[in-house]
Amino acid sequence: MLNIKRRHFLQLAGSTLATVGISQLDIMHQGDRYAQVLAQNTPRKLALLVGINQYSGIIPPLKGCVTDVKLQQELLIHRFGFNPQDIVTLTDQQATRQGILTAFEEHLINQAQPGDVVVFHFSGHGSRVIDPDRDQPDGLNSTLVPIDSKLPEAYRITGGVVSDIMGRTLFLLMSALKTENVTVVLDSCHSGGGTRGNLRVRSRSGGEGLKPSSVELNYQKQWLGRLNLSPEKFIELSKKSVAKGVVIASAKRDQWAADMNFSDFHAGAFTYALTQYLWQQTNNQSINNAIVNVGRSTAALAYQQGNYQNPQVESNLTQENTNTPIYFTPQQAISAEAVITKVENNQVQLWLGGLDSQTLEAFKKGAIFTALDSQGSQRGLVKLESRQGLIGQGKLLPTKQNLQLQPGTLLQERIRSIPNNLTLKIGIDQSFDNNTTQQAIKFLQAVNRIEPKRLGISEVQYIFGRMTQAKYAELQELQKNRIKNLPQVGSLGLFLPSQDAILPASFGETTETIQEAITRLKPKFKSLLAARIIKQVLGNTNSSRLNVTVSMNIANSQKIIAETFAIRGVKKVPVDSNPTVPVSPVKFSELGIPQLTVGTQIAFQIENNESSHLYVSILVIDAEGTMTIIYPNDWSASETAALIKPKQKLVIPQAGRDGFKLTIGEPLGVAEALVIASTTPLRTSLRVLQKIAKRRGLENRRSPMNVNDDLLEVTDNLLNDLDAGTRNSADWATTELPDNVRGIDTKKLAAMAIAFEVLRG
Repeated sequence: MLNIKRRHFLQLAGSTLATVGISQLDIMHQGDRYAQVLAQNTPRKLALLVGINQYSGIIPPLKGCVTDVKLQQELLIHRFGFNPQDIVTLTDQQATRQGILTAFEEHLINQAQPGDVVVFHFSGHGSRVIDPDRDQPDGLNSTLVPIDSKLPEAYRITGGVVSDIMGRTLFLLMSALKTENVTVVLDSCHSGGGTRGNLRVRSRSGGEGLKPSSVELNYQKQWLGRLNLSPEKFIELSKKSVAKGVVIASAKRDQWAADMNFSDFHAGAFTYALTQYLWQQTNNQSINNAIVNVGRSTAALAYQQGNYQNPQVESNLTQENTNTPIYFTPQQAISAEAVITKVENNQVQLWLGGLDSQTLEAFKKGAIFTALDSQGSQRGLVKLESRQGLIGQGKLLPTKQNLQLQPGTLLQERIRSIPNNLTLKIGIDQSFDNNTTQQAIKFLQAVNRIEPKRLGISEVQYIFGRMTQAKYAELQELQKNRIKNLPQVGSLGLFLPSQDAILPASFGETTETIQEAITRLKPKFKSLLAARIIKQVLGNTNSSRLNVTVSMNIANSQKIIAETFAIRGVKKVPVDSNPTVPVSPVKFSELGIPQLTVGTQIAFQIENNESSHLYVSILVIDAEGTMTIIYPNDWSASETAALIKPKQKLVIPQAGRDGFKLTIGEPLGVAEALVIASTTPLRTSLRVLQKIAKRRGLENRRSPMNVNDDLLEVTDNLLNDLDAGTRNSADWATTELPDNVRGIDTKKLAAMAIAFEVLRG
């Protein structure tokens, strides 16, 4: 993937962050330029979307591929202006080898003219077969596995023939297209396979033993003839680059493409990250820049599951297409979380494809959206009454204008409704025997707000399990240098959902019983639940309307490590301005986040660009889940301790005022700085913090404070403050909030995050 060494702007995407690889101000300027050029063109836009869940025989089924098709379909229609009639979808039994090839020929090759836009998306299993020409070093060719490709029972011993669609075939089909504006998206892989903890991997076994069918090879020969290509010329071209346009693969060659559980539905980690990201964009980034950002979003989303997944892009762009936007077409100039798909009287159906994956539980009932016209002005309000997967049912709220909304109306989040009884979902290790499983369920159920879950059925945040010899060996290989000291074999603790990574400092002694381990983990559960609640507050950085900017800097310098702001709060930047973008002073990881060595001194700068006061909190959660309050830090002051005046910049810590330094320390791993800026005074949460400080003898000191033992109390009171500010608003829409939720008004809150990885010096 491209590595753009510039200042990095960050936006929240789950437990860790999606990172934007270039300045968002740069993106705004690029978007204006691209829009001016592309607004003159109205090419036809054709798409073929394939998704397969229902594999059979010894090929393991998947769960999220059909959802991927729907995600792409709604995105292309509502964000990129595709005509629904120009999108062909093939799912499950429709997606045979012949069905896919025929649709590609008839819908894409036969119809696309020069200058038209073509999108081909495949979600399903990938694999590999022997390449007859052996033009790759390993002698194998990657394949797409259609629904009717059967794996021979004895393939591990005798190999056999499979009816896959080879990468060679896809190259030839792309070559036959009459347009250069081609985007191929492959959410599959050929590494690993099967189930990893609570994840499924989109890979079918393959390799040296499997051969392509004679039908497939003959099909390739036919296309070589039709394209007037010799086998030698074909091999030469295929080694150079992709046939046309852009091919986006969801993972590196040796990584797993995750089929993930999101709340109450499944989808591909990459496809969900791709579509959610593009719903939020208002400017037409170049393809390379967009994929860098989507790739980092995918990596962050996969990382929170314990999976390492870095999408790859390969292109064969013409000179005039070098700076073209993704899908070779401009997208809507208004960002959105949802769209109205049906209207009947005052009842509406919604597609919620722009929601951040970590905030889905805040959109079950009671959330309120602003309906927008084509200029981005408010036309009405929609209240969400229920949600199943990404389909919501809602009602139009009465307004002064009482305007009738139509299908296709875009919706932006206005008020989030966070359930009072939000829980932490803990999966049960499948390696436990039945008796151990029952014990684990019993003792976990006894812990307040903890939900034990069997794997493979629903979303889980962590897995309670035992470190077996097999897992120990596997983690040693997978994690390599990422974990220095693995827990002992036989110990009990918490794994991330893929079980390919552990939660640091969560494993105990090998002699512990199930009950003893769960009792020991109770404080950890409490802090993890509090962190999850905070994520619900932070949610989608893009939805806030407050104009506030936060940066993490090298202390006592102007060197910016990372910066974040709410895009909807920033006023439009003049097109002719040309901001300079300094080089970042630190290295960045594959997740796109800054890497800071132990001992590095940092500072935060917050700039209030609003015309009113803002109340600010800065929290840091380390790799083990411990939370520290960085600001406010004057525990003897009133609520003004958390206040930043209009147009004021605040540096924390500030020389001459603060008697402390912020120095990066252990534990190693990914940490997050969470920043909450609100127009609402944070009275009750500040009083709780002051009580904690007094209890610890810190009431007369100005310093950060570790609140891990009291984290849930602090978090709940912070939510209560934000909810009170929302409900006490003069805006009548807030009266629609149910009693069993806490409301978060995006007009009154900016919640942002900066992630960083702590390394040894």
